Amino acid sequence: MKKNNKRESIIIAVILLVILAVAFYLDAKLPSYHIAIKVIKKAAVYSLVAVSMNLLNGFTGLFSLGQAGFMLLGAYAYAVLSIPVAKRAGVYQYFDGGIVKFSLPEVFSGFLGESVGSVVGMIVALMIGGLIAALVAYLIGLPVLRLKSDYLAIATLGFAEIVRAFFQWNALGPLTNGSNLLKSYPDLGGASSYLILIGIFIATILLLVNSTYGRAFKAIRDDEIAAEAMGINLAHHKRLAFIISSFFAGVGGGMLAMYMGTVQALSFKSTMTYEILLIVVIFFGGKKIPELMRGMGRGVREVKDASITGSVLTSFLYIASLEWLLRGLDSGEFLGIQAPGLFKNGFRMAVVSVIIMCVVLFFRKGIMGDRELSDLLKRKKNTSKGGARNG
Repeated sequence: MKKNNKRESIIIAVILLVILAVAFYLDAKLPSYHIAIKVIKKAAVYSLVAVSMNLLNGFTGLFSLGQAGFMLLGAYAYAVLSIPVAKRAGVYQYFDGGIVKFSLPEVFSGFLGESVGSVVGMIVALMIGGLIAALVAYLIGLPVLRLKSDYLAIATLGFAEIVRAFFQWNALGPLTNGSNLLKSYPDLGGASSYLILIGIFIATILLLVNSTYGRAFKAIRDDEIAAEAMGINLAHHKRLAFIISSFFAGVGGGMLAMYMGTVQALSFKSTMTYEILLIVVIFFGGKKIPELMRGMGRGVREVKDASITGSVLTSFLYIASLEWLLRGLDSGEFLGIQAPGLFKNGFRMAVVSVIIMCVVLFFRKGIMGDRELSDLLKRKKNTSKGGARNG
């Protein structure tokens, strides 16, 4: 058994190294504005946010729709703390240069050197954004986590909308720039940098899921009464899952700000949460769709299984399809077929909707279900052994 586990770990490590090598190659050969680089960056960010949502919805059984709000907090924290001092007057032109008079990348560059210090400063700004999101999650979690099912979803969705409106308030302009853009902050670099950093964050979530805390989360998801009878503190572990999920959503929001180059509260609408939910629930995220719907309507347990691998794979497939592969469906030509009357603006989303309907109808648990990459390797090995015996 140990030998098999070691072999699976080696195979997974090789796969990850190959992916990283491809990212390094693309960074070296393609300009930063190339669509392939942009797709990898955005998909990597969405994968982190999807996994953070999966931790809450899939592994703990709490149905929250507040991810966009926590991403907004992380995005603004990163932007505010990273804008160079020399450019703050131009960015905060309507608010006398803002109230924050320092830049973390510049602060760390002062004693670590420009190259290392800038990167450290950006990572610290991301962490602070995650901590702010976690702190807000703790505060709103005290009353909100008493709710269940659709009531919890509505409450967290309302929180996200309130935060979005609050950050556009002119009274906060010296900090948030009101309804104006925040810009001119540094980016981490190429696609490989995004993959490395987000890979570390996702690996941390994976370690948490496989720890005693993760097993407690799954016990709460499966049966709260049985979990409490086994001595699990329900309120504490629900709050912990909510806070951790919000922390990584905040970090994901900061990295999304890096990718976009500008931050505005108007961008963090509820549709952003729905996109993440789409990735987590419908495709590979491992939810049973009928049970989710019954859970929203009747208050029963809505989630039975989850897959981190599925959330990551879907993020890349979804973003690549929507932003790149299916783009021709809106521009008159697709796969060499020219049909301006059919392939016009809006047709791409119609095709995506049909694909979603097919997945819901024919893959009730998602295409991945609750399987991880290691499970697929085990299954392949067992199949080959069975074929050898039959032979």
